[in-house]
Formats: sequence, structure tokens, C-alpha cells
Amino acid sequence: MTNNYIVATIKDWNIKEFDRVLSDSPGNWTLINDHSQLTLDNLRSLKPKYIFFPHWSWLVPEEILNEFTCICFHMTDVPYGRGGSPLQNLICRGHQTTKLTALKMTKQLDAGDVYLKAPLSLEGSAQEIFERCSKLTFDMIKSIITIEPMPIAQTGNITTFTRRKPEQSKVQGTETLTELYDLIRMMDADSYPKAFLAYGDFTLTFEQAKLTPCPKNEAPILNANVIITKRMTNLSEKNNDS
Repeated sequence: MTNNYIVATIKDWNIKEFDRVLSDSPGNWTLINDHSQLTLDNLRSLKPKYIFFPHWSWLVPEEILNEFTCICFHMTDVPYGRGGSPLQNLICRGHQTTKLTALKMTKQLDAGDVYLKAPLSLEGSAQEIFERCSKLTFDMIKSIITIEPMPIAQTGNITTFTRRKPEQSKVQGTETLTELYDLIRMMDADSYPKAFLAYGDFTLTFEQAKLTPCPKNEAPILNANVIITKRMTNLSEKNNDS
């Protein structure tokens, strides 16, 4: 009997991995990239063994969680770092590495049993990290459908992250060079509100930051691309999730 699987994601880097990796994987695969498609009737017609949620931006209805095995991928070593904006919160706390966790989705956010964990580097821009994470995610998906591991309950002290707001991307001017570099790079991904600075009638946004060490113990040099636009009067809410 051939199993059916669903991947629900909205991020381009995951859709590319879906097309590349799962096109020759066993089973019947369906991609959902619009939350309006995630209905109980639609899922019942597809009869998936697993529904995978790499980087999904909406709460999944409890009736779906109760009827299907739903697996998400969280960029922390849970129970440490449950909650929103894991990448940004990890970098703000000085982490250079983390673990990507595949866990069963439950009503309580990021609290479900764990299927797999794998190490993940936090070097580079957010875009680079998300693309690296995507490759690891789909490797984990292939492992899950192959070995069908039993999920194990989380253990240890719980630490909860809070989802960042767009205004937290504002450069304050009191950061060290390293802190400024981290602020720029951790927001530097498609659809994320980039680090910015208000200057008169203009908004300066920053991307592609590089921190270059100097010889003879001199201070490092921070280089970044700057985009200048007329200053926004209001910051609208943008996607800033894991």
C-alpha cells in the first residue's frame, strides 16, 4: 500500500526543496502553500499518513491536529526556546548553533513529543540559515517516512521565546559592531522586516552584512548594503515567524 503525505509551507526555500527532494521519494506527495487549502474535508480526501509543516504561518485548527499526525520543525532544542521568532531570539542570546527539532503538533505551541533532532549552524544571514534549515528539514522528512520513529516526550526546563515585532528591527545606535551585525543578518531574509534606521524623511534599511576582522587587533569593519526610501509613517505587521 502506498502512503500519502502532505507538506504545508509558504516559504520559497521549502517549496524548492519539496520539488527537488520529494519528487523521487516513495509515496504520494501533495504540496499545500495556501492556508485556505488546509481544510478538514480536503485532508480527509487526501488521507495522509503524515502532514509536515515546515515554516507555516497560521495556527492549525485543533480538529486537524486531533485527526491527523501533524509534524512541525522548530529551530531550537526544545523545551528550550518554545515560541516565536526562534532564529532571531537565538542569535540575540549569543547562540552560534542550535538544533532543528521535528515534533508532533499539539494544541500547546511547540510542546509536542519529539521525533528527531539534528544540529544546525546559525552562521550567515537569516536567508542562508533558512535555506540550510530547509535542506535539513527535508532530510528529516525522508528519515521520518523511512524509519517511522516513535515520538518521545520533551524533558528539561521550559524556556519560551516571544515573537519579535517589526519595530524591534530598528537600529538604536548603542549597539556594538557585533550586535549591529547580528541585528542586520538575523532579519536579512525574504519577507522579513529588515534592520532599519530612521534618518530625517528617509528610512535606511540594511542587508548583506559582513563583519571583517582587522589585523593588529584593530576594530573589525562592518560592511552592509543600504537601501534608502521615503520614511514610512507606520510600520505594518509583517511575517516574522519560524
